[in-house]
Amino acid sequence: MAEKASEIRVIDKRWWARADSGDSSADTTERVALKPTYVEDLERRLADTTAQLQNALTERRRVVDDFEQARTRIRRDVAREVERGKRSVLIELLDVVDNLDRAIAAAGEESASPLLRGVQLVHDQFLAKLESLGVMRVPALGHPFDAVHHEAIATAPVDDASKDGIVLAVVKEGYTIGDELLRPASVIVGTLTR
Repeated sequence: MAEKASEIRVIDKRWWARADSGDSSADTTERVALKPTYVEDLERRLADTTAQLQNALTERRRVVDDFEQARTRIRRDVAREVERGKRSVLIELLDVVDNLDRAIAAAGEESASPLLRGVQLVHDQFLAKLESLGVMRVPALGHPFDAVHHEAIATAPVDDASKDGIVLAVVKEGYTIGDELLRPASVIVGTLTR
């Protein structure tokens, strides 16, 4: 039986089974064209997921930055409110100092009664406590009038030109806390008469 067996010829079309042709750019193009669609789908999904991850990380950074800015703003607002509350309490306490000043002035310098000495000690201690909180008296008596720190409630005629615009008397002391004015000093200012 000399029958010739029919040859079955199989052509392997898989790209990795082909012999290297030497043309790498054509080979790469063929390889890309021959990729299974499942791999392409996975690569596309990977690229989409990577982009979503980058967007999420960017959004997270933005939210964290917003949170830090809000935290800083809240701290600043709380500190400002604490200072405002402190100022309002101190302004109320200044009336007590004014009353102590009046009591000492009414008793007079020549009277050395124990009550006057006690009031003077309370007055001095109160001022020392206010100074420890940063409250200072505004220099007024004998100083040039300063519209920022002084409030002129009256003027008094003076003949001496060197006393023109100078504070002659303090009706109510002024106070500052740090660089801020708590209350201006109520003063009487000298004006030159001609």
